[in-house]
Amino acid sequence: MNIHKNARLTPLRREEMALSVIEGRLSQAHAARVYGVSAKIVARWVERYKAEGRVGMVDRSSRPAHMPQATAASTAERIVALRRQRWTGKHIAVEVGVSPATVSRVLKRAGLSRLSDIEPAEPIRRYEREHPGEMSISISRSSAASARSAIASPAIRKRASRAAQAGSSSMSASTTPPASPSHRSCPTRKRRAPSPSSRRRWPTTPVSAWRSRAS
Repeated sequence: MNIHKNARLTPLRREEMALSVIEGRLSQAHAARVYGVSAKIVARWVERYKAEGRVGMVDRSSRPAHMPQATAASTAERIVALRRQRWTGKHIAVEVGVSPATVSRVLKRAGLSRLSDIEPAEPIRRYEREHPGEMSISISRSSAASARSAIASPAIRKRASRAAQAGSSSMSASTTPPASPSHRSCPTRKRRAPSPSSRRRWPTTPVSAWRSRAS
């Protein structure tokens, strides 16, 4: 029970006030002044205590007993049935002939506001053991490789296949016998540096001779 923060009377005080009036210790007007309420409030709690006793001192629901504009049960059932067929709220409102607010209110009351509420996810299943090592799993190298290839992305699988092809080609090349060494087939052969005698010598003409020729 939620009591208003500005409420003057609690269920215990209501009972005390009603008993003081019923037993004749206080009149309704005097009780109204003592407890800070109106005489009408005092009369209400006195009559309710006479009819229901201590149980009647608690707050009642403010919802009316009769609501002529409430959604009919057949309409609510139809809304829920269409929702279970994964219809949207707007489509249900057009089909049934009610407002979207009414559809939202009915679905909220039924717990079907979200599509995930129609088919809830399965609970997570966990394997628990009392001691470590009770559940041993043997995985071969081929099955582990296949599992990794299944989990890996397409780009990773493509690079792995290229690496495997490159490795197989290098292995086949290493198994073939080496050819006879020659300067054409051996790319690692170093060229000899030219001898000083084979280098072309330029004439060493003095600079003064060049200047005289130019003049």
